[in-house]
Amino acid sequence: MTYSTSPGTSPSTTQGISADTPAVDINATPSAPPPSARMLALRVFLPFAAGYFLSYLYRTINAVLAPELVADLHLDAAALGLLTSVYFLTFAAFQLPLGVLLDRFPPQRVEALLLLLAAAGATLFAVSEGMEELVLGRALIGLGVSACLMASLKTFVMWFPPQRLPAVNGWVMAFGGLGALMATAPVELALGLTSWRGVFGGLAVLTLLLAGVLLLVVPDHPPAGHGGGTWREQLRGIVGIYTSRAFWRLAPISLLVMSAHMAIQGLWASPYLRDVGGLDRLAVADHLFWIAAGMVAGFLSIGTLAYRLSYLGIPAVAVAVGGMAVFLILQLAIASGYAGGNLAIWVGFGFFGTAGNLTYAILSQSFPRHLAGRVNTALNLLVFVGAFALQWGLGAVIGLWPQGDGGYDLLGYRVAFGTVLVLQVAALGWFWYASRDGH
Repeated sequence: MTYSTSPGTSPSTTQGISADTPAVDINATPSAPPPSARMLALRVFLPFAAGYFLSYLYRTINAVLAPELVADLHLDAAALGLLTSVYFLTFAAFQLPLGVLLDRFPPQRVEALLLLLAAAGATLFAVSEGMEELVLGRALIGLGVSACLMASLKTFVMWFPPQRLPAVNGWVMAFGGLGALMATAPVELALGLTSWRGVFGGLAVLTLLLAGVLLLVVPDHPPAGHGGGTWREQLRGIVGIYTSRAFWRLAPISLLVMSAHMAIQGLWASPYLRDVGGLDRLAVADHLFWIAAGMVAGFLSIGTLAYRLSYLGIPAVAVAVGGMAVFLILQLAIASGYAGGNLAIWVGFGFFGTAGNLTYAILSQSFPRHLAGRVNTALNLLVFVGAFALQWGLGAVIGLWPQGDGGYDLLGYRVAFGTVLVLQVAALGWFWYASRDGH
């Protein structure tokens, strides 16, 4: 089973589906009145947006807590990288089963049940004394929040008209950016009132509350008699995605860009700013805040820009690849050591690092709508495996050049970040080759 789109055509044209054919909402109930905008905002959008906010807060919080964790637990760079990146590993491991579950069951129920695991993981992390317990707690957090974005995207396909999806998807990703903002200066301020253990205890309570909100507030979408087919048919859909030329034309550059963005912003930007930029803790937290602010702006504007440029005949894939190319240039400045503590370069890093997220919308329009959950999770699996490998691997390489004061030498950052950059340049070359070759 192969789904493909040619580079010169709209991504909405898929095998067996013409761009001129009216879209059929498989979940629609013709007799049901359309939901009000207020209901969609309060009972559908906001609960899922809060979930992605919490997910991103968990993802990036260790960047600010790193000095506390290192001092309290005596971690080296490799151990810190493993402890933080195991979140990505368990997150990724559940993506394919998650896609099947989201295409069969109400997404809010799937996400709520998983958030119970995240709350358990945060509690374990807060009370742990040994590395094994900390890794297990972090792993449970990654598994527990693995549905926060994917459940949102699946739900929005069910409730919102297709023309609104680019904007709505951008808004929910912006809430994730707000979570990254919360994980910077506000967390640093919270450490003046409590320890890192108290921070995770508070997050456990918030996670439990959100699970209850999802179960009690979000309505079930009216059934349409489409259960997503048999389990075998659903698994066959995953195989079709992973054997698609359209998927593999974009997947390598997208997953490497998004993985690098998450791995660096979520952990290694902090020690880089300290060791290369020469910033103190408060200045580092301030820089991380503005990097996250740049990311929020990117989520809100790049998707909107792609939507508006489509009216001029410029496809979204061109916007995505152009933004990712700028992101590579900014990484060159960082890898060389030129960036240091230059705030403009780091804000640009946060902004253009979001360009890869357009791939979710591009690929979801390249496949039949009933595959929406599986298409997004198929890509997400690769992204988070990549983020795990890069975040851990960067720590292993950087740690080869330690300094006496507990920091790391610029050469370690150059080798680590430079290697990641070379991989992304190669993937961008593959995209251009595959596009020219008609794939």
